[in-house]
Amino acid sequence: MAQTILERSVFACEDIFKALASEARLRILRLLTEHDLNVNEIARALNLNYPTVSKHIQVLEQAGLILCEYMPGSQGAQKRCRLRWDKLIFSIETESAEEQVEEIEMAIGMYSFANPSPTCGLASREGYIGLMDDPQSFLLPERANAQLLWMGSGFVEYVFPNFLPTSVEITRVEVAMEICSEAPDYNNDYPSDITLWINGVEVGTWTCPGDFGGKRGRLNPAWWNDHGTQFGVLKVWSVNGDGAYIDGMRLSDVTVKDIMVAPQQPIAVRIGNKPDARHIGGFNLFGKGFGNYEQDLLLRLHYSPRRTDTTAEIDTRESLRVDATADTSEVG
Repeated sequence: MAQTILERSVFACEDIFKALASEARLRILRLLTEHDLNVNEIARALNLNYPTVSKHIQVLEQAGLILCEYMPGSQGAQKRCRLRWDKLIFSIETESAEEQVEEIEMAIGMYSFANPSPTCGLASREGYIGLMDDPQSFLLPERANAQLLWMGSGFVEYVFPNFLPTSVEITRVEVAMEICSEAPDYNNDYPSDITLWINGVEVGTWTCPGDFGGKRGRLNPAWWNDHGTQFGVLKVWSVNGDGAYIDGMRLSDVTVKDIMVAPQQPIAVRIGNKPDARHIGGFNLFGKGFGNYEQDLLLRLHYSPRRTDTTAEIDTRESLRVDATADTSEVG
C-alpha cells in the first residue's frame, strides 16, 4: 500500500518537534503504528490516566501527526485516533520567506465536464448515485455528494477558482489525488495510463499498476462491497519552471509557463485516458469519504511577489555596473 509522507523544512516544524519531545507521546505514536485506538484503549495500554492521555492526544492532533474522529460506542461517542503520516522527512534547507501556498480542495463530484464510458458510476457515503454503467448518471445533481467515481475510459474535468492577486507570480502548481485503475470488481494487476492536463495542456502520463482491492479501504462506508475497488494510491503531479513531475519523478518538459496559469484566472484540471493510450484501463477517483486518504482533489498554487519593472531595471543596472568594473580591471 502507498505511504502517506510529510516532507517539511526543519525551520517550519517547531510544533512537530515539540510534540515529539515527550516519551509518552512517542509511545502513543508507536501504539498507533499497529492499529487505530480510542483514548481509553491508549490509556489502558500505557497505564496512564484518561486526562493525561487526552492532553497528549490534543498536542499530537494540533501538530498534525494524528487524526481523530468521534465514533459511536457502547458508552456513547468515543474519540478514535490514527496516524496521519506513515513517514516524516525533514530537510535542513531553508524555505523561501517570500514563497506562499494557496490550497484549494474540490469535492470529486463537483466536476465541470465528464465523458465516462462503462464500467462507470458514482457513489456517496450513503449509496450509489443514479444507475451503474449509465453515463447519464454523471449529470444528476446528486453528483455533488459523490465520494467515489469511476469510469472504464474517458475523462473528468474540474475548474478551480483562482483568487490570487495580480501582484503575485505563480511559480509551481501541484495536483494531488487518490486514484487507481478501473476493472470490473477489482484487479491488482490491471494497468492504466492516466494522463493529467492543466488548462488544456498535457502535463504527463502515469501508468497505474492496478485497480486495488483484497483489503478494505480505511474510509469506505459499511455498505460498500468487499469485492469492489477498495483504495487507490496518493499521487502528486507538480509543474514548475523546470518541468513536470509526479512524486518527484520527471514526467515531461512542460513548465508552469506552458500551462498558462495566471492570478485571477480559473484553472482547468482534466484527468483521464488518452484515446490512443497503450493501457486504457480507466480510473477510480476517491474523495475524502472513500479509500485510504481523507482528502478530495487538491490544487496547490505556490506563488511569490511579482518582480516589478523597477526591480528588474535595478538588477540590470547592477549587472552592467559589475560588468563595467570587470572590464576596467582587465584593462588595468
